[in-house]
Amino acid sequence: MNDQSKNYYEVLEVSTSASLDDIHSAYLKAKNAYSGDSLALYSLLSKDEADKVLELIEEAYTILSDPIKRQQYNEARGIASESDVRLVGRQSMDSSSLEEVSTEEKPEETQLSDISMKRMIVKNKYALEFEQDAELEKEIEQCEEYTGEFLRKIRKYKNVDVPRLAEMTKISKTYLNYIEDEEVDKLPAPVYTRGFIYQYAKCLKLNPELVCSSYMTRLKSLKQ
Repeated sequence: MNDQSKNYYEVLEVSTSASLDDIHSAYLKAKNAYSGDSLALYSLLSKDEADKVLELIEEAYTILSDPIKRQQYNEARGIASESDVRLVGRQSMDSSSLEEVSTEEKPEETQLSDISMKRMIVKNKYALEFEQDAELEKEIEQCEEYTGEFLRKIRKYKNVDVPRLAEMTKISKTYLNYIEDEEVDKLPAPVYTRGFIYQYAKCLKLNPELVCSSYMTRLKSLKQ
């Protein structure tokens, strides 16, 4: 497999000088992004593709979290050791280790290359670019009751229009408007509405559990 498709630093999105703490944090972040109900699994990646990414993440962490294996990997790749990476001992790479790092399997290589491209698309698709407002950020942090009006305010603040949010969440624009307008009678059954709110909040980088609980409680009171 070539260096690009088997670059463990790129898999965890860390630099070659990353500390063990950095590697551990990046591992947890990457694993979380492709597990469970992650948005990455929600659109571009099939379950098999996501499982392959998770396997690669585990493989990368196994190598980079072990000082000796990491040094062997770096030596095989010609990656210079950094002063802030303290590696324990120096061992020669045996033939089996070299084979593990450099074995070429064209079909898998192609699959991983495709997955890497899809990962980039996923990141771009769900990236939020906006100018932070300290006061509004504080209001969001302290919010205990999320209303449709406040959700709309947050969406606009984070520069996400309804069509883009519909694409991100896979929820129709009609239902997104119903959520923000608090059109109680037009929303689907609570179990589906909760799922919609969860994805809405997750796409806007809010606490989905908090937003769900708050909004669903509000909807219940509005129906009374």
